[in-house]
Amino acid sequence: MSKAIMIQGTGSNVGKSMLVAGLCRAALKRGLSVAPFKPQNMSNNAAVTSDGGEIGRAQALQALACRLPSVVDMNPVLLKPETDVGSQVIVQGKRLCTVKAREYAALKPQLMAHVLTSFERLKTAHDLVIVEGAGSPAEVNLRQGDIANMGFAEAANVPVILAGDIDRGGVIAQLVGTQAVISPEDEDRIVGFMVNKFRGDPTLFDDGYALIEQRTGWRGFGVLPYFAEAWKLPAEDALDIKDARSGNGLNIVCLGLSRIANFDDLDPLAQEDNVNLTMLRAGQPIPGNTDVVIIPGSKSTRGDLAFLKTQGWDIDLAAHVRRGGHVLGICGGYQMLGARVCDPQGIEGPAGDTAGLGLLDLETVMTADKRLTETSATHVASGQTFGGYEIHIGRTEGPDRARPFATVAHADEGATSPNGRISGSYLHGMFRDDGFRRAWLAQFGAVSGSQGYDEAVERVLDQLADHMETHMDVAGLLGLAR
Repeated sequence: MSKAIMIQGTGSNVGKSMLVAGLCRAALKRGLSVAPFKPQNMSNNAAVTSDGGEIGRAQALQALACRLPSVVDMNPVLLKPETDVGSQVIVQGKRLCTVKAREYAALKPQLMAHVLTSFERLKTAHDLVIVEGAGSPAEVNLRQGDIANMGFAEAANVPVILAGDIDRGGVIAQLVGTQAVISPEDEDRIVGFMVNKFRGDPTLFDDGYALIEQRTGWRGFGVLPYFAEAWKLPAEDALDIKDARSGNGLNIVCLGLSRIANFDDLDPLAQEDNVNLTMLRAGQPIPGNTDVVIIPGSKSTRGDLAFLKTQGWDIDLAAHVRRGGHVLGICGGYQMLGARVCDPQGIEGPAGDTAGLGLLDLETVMTADKRLTETSATHVASGQTFGGYEIHIGRTEGPDRARPFATVAHADEGATSPNGRISGSYLHGMFRDDGFRRAWLAQFGAVSGSQGYDEAVERVLDQLADHMETHMDVAGLLGLAR
């Protein structure tokens, strides 16, 4: 019979996604058919699945750890924030609606049915399902109607391992405090704990570890040292993107938009020896020595246009172009490069028009239909074929489309300025293709120093599994699945 176990955390960003990926690879190495599952995720970093939907990028990485194609059942509910108080709701890969935070609670009973259906399908197909929670079960104000943590664990009868993050401090209080605030029934579902991201000599925490075991009565599964190679795995949070400095090299700046989406486009560039990659944060100007500015995807193109202008980046971009610099806009960033972005139906926010950056002679009109597809394309400037994916709404048209960025199935895709220094494309994931990345960097006189990005991710997943096997009781943890 298929079994399952759930990793919950004492808070957001304690490393749950990485832990599940490592456990998935460790289970796979044991000869098990294993699949990842996250009932509810909140992220604008989405992946296109093999069955034509979208899920959180972290679950796509976990599927890779299982050597499985990603499918919508791995993340049946995906919330994509569009404003500070509202999110688009994706259910089993397709857009259901956009709701405000206060309205979301009313949807949860309906969503739980989809969550359990997806979970049961995965259990039927695999020996083991490893489930990732969201946020923390200590958020007891959200317990009623919960579908992401203990509510799901109760409905699906799944045992829970609670992970704490010692790197942020206070891990004893994180774990003991969680037990103190949850209900006795939820406490009974927790079968053990682990401590993540320890730096230094783990034996120095022996007394603290013993105290957690004594105070909670939970079984400890180990103290996991900080995994230094984690930055080489696709980032789930834009704050996790590692700036790369090689000293001499091509200077690439990515604008850190407030609703940045699919920012793992940057991961392969961050690993290039001859690239200096900077994720520009709010309040920072675009440096004068920048060679290429990348405007990434956005979940709210018009909202992020306003954010961009508030930072003064529109003025910096104009100066960058006057100095002979290059600009690449991807998806929402491509839309921003045009003269205007129109949203007559109010799909991404209040209906209206917003002036774009005017760096390409184009206009975009938002439409309700979302394009979700994996794509093979050919880069016009280099002739290099590459794989990628599309995940966007909106149609972009204008004179600069006569100079496409790429061709897809003999059709033009994207646009380029007359001088060739400004380009835009709807294609995500292009830099994962080693041949394309090499050709794109060569346009700027940079030599690609890294080889085999996908192979490198595979190696890191193996290293992560080995790291967990060395420092944790993985066999005991997996043995508690039921």
